[in-house]
Amino acid sequence: MNNKEMDMTSGNLLKKIIIFAIPVLLSSVLQLLFNACDLVVVGRFAGDSSLAAVGSTGAITALIINIFMGVSIGANVAVARAIGRKDFNKTQLAVHTAILFSLIAGAFLTIFGVLTARTWLEMMNTTAESLDKASLYLQIYFGGMIFNMLYNFGAAVLRAVGETKKPLYYLMFAGVCNVVLNLIFVIVFNMDVAGVAVATIISQCISAILVIRCLTKKEGYVNLNLKKLLIDKNSIIEMVLIGLPAGVQGSLFSISNVLIQTAINSFENNNLVAGNTAAGNLEGFIYVGMNAFYQACITFTGQNYGAGKIKNCRKVLGYCMICGVAVGLIMGGACAIFAKPLIGLYTDGVEAVGYGILRISLIGVTYFLCGFMDVIVGGLRGLGNSFVPMCVSVLGVCGLRVGWIYTVFAIKRDYELLLISYPVSWFLTGCIQLLCYIIVYKKIKKKFNNKVVEA
Repeated sequence: MNNKEMDMTSGNLLKKIIIFAIPVLLSSVLQLLFNACDLVVVGRFAGDSSLAAVGSTGAITALIINIFMGVSIGANVAVARAIGRKDFNKTQLAVHTAILFSLIAGAFLTIFGVLTARTWLEMMNTTAESLDKASLYLQIYFGGMIFNMLYNFGAAVLRAVGETKKPLYYLMFAGVCNVVLNLIFVIVFNMDVAGVAVATIISQCISAILVIRCLTKKEGYVNLNLKKLLIDKNSIIEMVLIGLPAGVQGSLFSISNVLIQTAINSFENNNLVAGNTAAGNLEGFIYVGMNAFYQACITFTGQNYGAGKIKNCRKVLGYCMICGVAVGLIMGGACAIFAKPLIGLYTDGVEAVGYGILRISLIGVTYFLCGFMDVIVGGLRGLGNSFVPMCVSVLGVCGLRVGWIYTVFAIKRDYELLLISYPVSWFLTGCIQLLCYIIVYKKIKKKFNNKVVEA
């Protein structure tokens, strides 16, 4: 293994998990800042209708791209497992397959997203005041989907060898460009939502180019040769078997969120939508803090599984769970304490700020439950079992939320009551996922029998 690549199968695993996770966390925060900057700029310089327009697109973009983003998780696991087995040829096939697939996925998403953007928004009962702006933003956003896919698949490959710092540096540079372009396009050229969408695409293009360049220059397992791009049958099957259930789960999560967004839109109150959008964006920062340990759990588990060090997989889960929950508690508490000034960054509407504070007080402070649930899912996927967590999550999270909308919320149309469905679904699903992990782990350990290698 290249001496610049992290050995995730020996030594102080907790220390290595933290070293791995911190750049992932910061990278994810920077990605969120792309969207946060969009929201702050349009909210401050274009008004609450533009803020509501951009905010109403989030659930749709997640719904459409999540299946392909799930395959990037499969790519991460496939590469990590091959590295754990020290199989150079298999790793190379997986790397080149992942990058070519990202190009194909990006092209498909661009065409599909541009053609169907307005239809999705109409199905979600987007207010007439916001519909045209939201549609324009969404179509431009999907126009740059190839860059989004390239970056995320490239970063997934780099994470498989423990390289998380360079993607962070690339996003820092791209993030600065995004902020500057947002201000120029919106304030100077008065481009409104189109300006922030174009700025986001340019920023994603920059980060994608830098990540691909890094892979072409990198020596060792994950070196990328653009002339050798291919779709290897065995590699794509492994990625799809692991990643597709993750993508389907993410998309179904998004469907439940689309339904919730539709319920929110049904109040026909732009102040409520704007406040909800601002709070939801802030909660995204809590989520990515915990998600860094979900990513760490997948990658570390994948390498240890590939190396046959099964007992390490259990240690990885414990360390990642403790760290993920702690981050959720700290960041959620901080958001609740400083909710008013934080929401005020997005909008100065008194009513909108009030709705944002209400959401943070209900969801932000309980978000650690989502971290608890997700880390367990990461452990299961790292072990190669992606179907079980998908089924549990679909029934536990999506099923409960959809049922909640058509029963509890239908009986009493109350915004606060609608939001309570989030923490309830996280807690119940997390407990079931933990039981599933225990069962799957015991079966795998039994399969290895005396072949289990101690750390």
